[in-house]
Amino acid sequence: MSSTPSSQPVSPLRARITKASYPIVARLHAMPKLTLPGITLVLALIGVFAPVSVGIPALILLALLLAWLGFLSWPVVSTGARGMRIFSVLVILLFAVSRIANS
Repeated sequence: MSSTPSSQPVSPLRARITKASYPIVARLHAMPKLTLPGITLVLALIGVFAPVSVGIPALILLALLLAWLGFLSWPVVSTGARGMRIFSVLVILLFAVSRIANS
């Protein structure tokens, strides 16, 4: 018998984070569809092209945003999608570290 995401028990931490995140997710959902990709693009561009003192916080904020969204969607995505979410956050953090090391 295989488990579906909805049949798995929800940890208290996941329940608290999901409940606390609901107003923000609802607000993002009510915005135009390109808002979240736009925020992501702006943070990435700032992280890449701005001076280190501004770029590093933008990259960290971007990594936190993607990690948060990944955490919220974790139970309903496939293994491959989970891997891509982890990989994208790690690449952003590694790029931030490389910017610090090269400054």
